[in-house]
Amino acid sequence: MKTSILLSLLAFFTLTIPVHAANESAASELKLSAQDKNDLARIESYLNGLRSISADFMQIDDQGGIMRGKLAIQRPGKMRVTYDAPSKDFIVADGTWVHIWNEDLKAQTNVDQGSSLAEFILRDPIKLAGDVTITRFKRYPAKLEVTLTQSDDAAAGSLTLIFEDHPLILRQWRVVDAQGHTTGVNLENQHADVSFPTSTFLFVPPTFGKGGKAN
Repeated sequence: MKTSILLSLLAFFTLTIPVHAANESAASELKLSAQDKNDLARIESYLNGLRSISADFMQIDDQGGIMRGKLAIQRPGKMRVTYDAPSKDFIVADGTWVHIWNEDLKAQTNVDQGSSLAEFILRDPIKLAGDVTITRFKRYPAKLEVTLTQSDDAAAGSLTLIFEDHPLILRQWRVVDAQGHTTGVNLENQHADVSFPTSTFLFVPPTFGKGGKAN
């Protein structure tokens, strides 16, 4: 089950939404009302105002697997995901690469941050247009949901951002990859404008002693 969750997470970081202008094969854009556009402008402004965040999270895959951990984001470009014990897996986005450590395999995967979905969340400024297309927008009494796809390849997957409203707070995101697998992340105990040590966003692979055990 744990391996399945990590594969879903890897899909999250390799779901490509590159930074370039959308081409003529762009996905069909949703028809938006004036209120929709106003709410989306609020969301864009809110996201761009988040310079640094710390939060606890619960990650759920579509097979019912659950993992918990801590998230640190420092925009632009940097993020760290650390899973709670007994897991020793972690992920670091350092502004250039996304490094994913899989403790079971004793191996790391490096993904060009500029070609990953993580780049959309960490870029500055964040824009809900251009190389991403809004394919779904739903308004509830106390919640807003916006779904995005890559403008020139909607089949590559989607990202749904879920916000509590009044006041506006990012509470969840959900990724559906090209194979239709879903991974959701719920955020809890959020703190904004956090100062992180420089080492937070440095990827340092675990060292191994005798018997291949991490020190």
